Amino acid sequence: MDDMKDDRVRGGGNPCENDEGSSSECLGPEGPVKEYVIEDGILKEDGGLDFGPEAETVPPAEDDEASAAQKRIAELEGDLAAARADLYNYRQRVARERQQARRLIVDDTIENLLPVLDNLDRALAVPEEGSAKDVLVGVRMVRRQFLSALEEMGVKPIPAEGAAFDPAIHEAVETVAVEDPEQDGVVQSELLCGYRSGERVLRASRVTVGKA
Repeated sequence: MDDMKDDRVRGGGNPCENDEGSSSECLGPEGPVKEYVIEDGILKEDGGLDFGPEAETVPPAEDDEASAAQKRIAELEGDLAAARADLYNYRQRVARERQQARRLIVDDTIENLLPVLDNLDRALAVPEEGSAKDVLVGVRMVRRQFLSALEEMGVKPIPAEGAAFDPAIHEAVETVAVEDPEQDGVVQSELLCGYRSGERVLRASRVTVGKA
């Protein structure tokens, strides 16, 4: 009898089957004992209950959260692309506006200088038999008009001769001996006029400086 029971277990049979092969209920100390079978290497309770690894399923709530996250990512990527496009367009617009502003400044400058050029042409158009004095008068007039045009653009000459030497606006070419101590460090002569635009020095005045 023991040999027969061992053969059923080794062969995968049901130990509760009778000799005719039909299944009968096994009784234990506390009542009927559940019957189990092995299918495809998985232990199952007779009746189809599966004790093997359960199939992994995503709960509906987690699936909705994943979809919402993907949608949000797509929205953020779209916003980023739009922001990049706006930044590129802004830079292009600023570059165009700067170029237009520079062009307007140049045009205004030329417009102010054209009358100066006209007067210079008139001065040079003096007949050859005319006196040098007439030419000199014409050139002086052109110079005054040119300085007036510069002043309209905010450009003014830098005071030099007789002013205290200032390295920020003056360039000392040489020093000149002076007897008066009060002339020490004072500009004695201007060799080349300097100009400034507002607070910006366009060109320092080249000067000689007194030294006692």
